[in-house]
Amino acid sequence: MKTALITGATSGIGEACAHLFAQQGYRLILVARRQDKLEKIAKHFADKYAVEIKTLIADVRDKAVLSTVLEVLPEEWKAVDVLINNAGLSQGLEPIDKGDTDDWDTMIDTNVKGLLYVTKIVSNWMIKHQKGHIINIGSIAGKEVYPNGSVYCASKHAVDALNKGMRLDLLPHGIKVTAINPGMVETEFSVVRFKGDEEKAKKVYDGFDPLQAIDIADAIWFAVSRPAHVNINDMLIMPTAQASAGLVNRK
Repeated sequence: MKTALITGATSGIGEACAHLFAQQGYRLILVARRQDKLEKIAKHFADKYAVEIKTLIADVRDKAVLSTVLEVLPEEWKAVDVLINNAGLSQGLEPIDKGDTDDWDTMIDTNVKGLLYVTKIVSNWMIKHQKGHIINIGSIAGKEVYPNGSVYCASKHAVDALNKGMRLDLLPHGIKVTAINPGMVETEFSVVRFKGDEEKAKKVYDGFDPLQAIDIADAIWFAVSRPAHVNINDMLIMPTAQASAGLVNRK
């Protein structure tokens, strides 16, 4: 029985990954902040696919809580085969001189530090077993910088660097590391960026077909399902209508 640990599992890419990996027979450790939604998703997938699922309520920014909920897992659940570092967000869309420093803290603490906190714990479990696969969800924003997104882009550039660094550091232990970098995906991402303004969020995807969460989950599964001697280092996935971070063909 293989085990996958997924952060940010209550919506978007995280939920789509939970669905796909449960369908493939993995038992799941799902980490998220929203308890009601997390428990509902877990029950649905457990019933539908007859797999075991553990739910952990934690914000990846909270190092102490995160450490507590992970370390109390039974030893057999710490044999994690796949870690999907999905938890991440963007806040605000202002130029650097008008940015909200609280937004900056939220993005850096979630996208960079939260990813590190989870990886530090789980990579040690993988080292103990001399195997595992870490999937880091980056972004086109980790490859290019666009106007009014400098801090979000900086956080995803950090993820890009961490992905490369992890690949080097964990090489002696047989641990795979993969970066999945999506372009525009229609999830809660823009709603969170605009702090609940759904009308403003909808306009982000007007006039073209964006990626869907399942498209990214499929790409993740492709990377995970390669033979043991194959590692997908880096995958950049864009909607057909998007050619760069800021260039979209809208009809």
